[in-house]
Amino acid sequence: MYKTLCAQTAFSFETVLNETPVLKKVSSNPGKYRLQIIYTRITRDASGKPSFKNYTYYLDSSNYFYCASLVKLPCSIIALEKLNELKLDKETILFTDSANSCQHTVKVDTSSSNGYPSMAQYIKRMLLVSDNFAYGRTYEFLGVDYLHKRLFELGYKQMRIVHRFDGGCKGISNLITNPVTFYNKDLKMIYHQSQQVATGNYTNAMGPFKVGKAYYNTQNKKINEPKDFTNMNFMSLQNIHSILQRLVFNEYYPAAQQYHFTKSDQDFLLKYLTMLPRESSHPSYNTKAYHDSYKKYFMYGDSKAPIMNKEIKITNIVGQSYGFMVDCAYIHNEKEHVEFMLSAVIYANEDEIINDGKYEYGSVALPFLAELGRQVYKYELSKK
Repeated sequence: MYKTLCAQTAFSFETVLNETPVLKKVSSNPGKYRLQIIYTRITRDASGKPSFKNYTYYLDSSNYFYCASLVKLPCSIIALEKLNELKLDKETILFTDSANSCQHTVKVDTSSSNGYPSMAQYIKRMLLVSDNFAYGRTYEFLGVDYLHKRLFELGYKQMRIVHRFDGGCKGISNLITNPVTFYNKDLKMIYHQSQQVATGNYTNAMGPFKVGKAYYNTQNKKINEPKDFTNMNFMSLQNIHSILQRLVFNEYYPAAQQYHFTKSDQDFLLKYLTMLPRESSHPSYNTKAYHDSYKKYFMYGDSKAPIMNKEIKITNIVGQSYGFMVDCAYIHNEKEHVEFMLSAVIYANEDEIINDGKYEYGSVALPFLAELGRQVYKYELSKK
């Protein structure tokens, strides 16, 4: 369906976003939908070295969006870096203890082949289906100070990752992370990390941020004022786009800017960012609940049908919460010599009431992101 297109000479968001009614509906009112897009064209020289050209649409780090599960990618990367620093394998058995009433004790993982938790298993679960429980345990292994020290070293000084997603700990208790212990296959302890209490100041460098006209609180009471996101996790679209780009092309960055892990670790992350849930055995997933497009919003997000095209690979991370939907992807087709990056965020909350369960994910956000991915892919083919 893509090969009948006429060649285009220059990329223009204005042209692409006027291709179909689905795109026009959102792009005609970018403020309402808090729309931001980054498209990166990738070209390679004769030796295969890539170069990048960015096109942006309403990109603005002060235009707040809730990053939701996007935090799982930097946490996965930095967790592997920390394991390398500690000289621990990612498959090593990992027990999480609890030091207060809001924390979890975890010594079993029925999704793994040996029945035990490990950082490798938690990362698989996060990247395959955006597992919140796995993210919580990864966040606890990292500790808030360690995590932000590394984020700042990588240049992400405005990012904030300061809370879990799986309940229990609230407010300042999110800055206290559990004791964790690593064991060999004979369950003999090889490394212990005590409870970590954050000492840094992690107030939002970009705040305050408030969204909507009303929200429902944890007691299901409607509060008739905007929801305050100031003390919640934060990253910009530029941040996550850069984090994924650096992962995909790590070896082409100067040594000081590369992630501190092995090529095997890089391949592991890229594998599970690309894999469909049905392609995984440990963990394994019910295909009715976790269809192929469960976290492939670009190109396929508006359908639950199996993805039949095996040539197009989408290596991505997504977020969805409070009416915000975001995808950050490296899309590549080796056969067609196509590769590009695309990131976009959209806010689909017509009534501007947060936590009322009425978001237009299926009617507005997913159709927009899927069509945007298809149109940019179509352009990539035509430019050849």
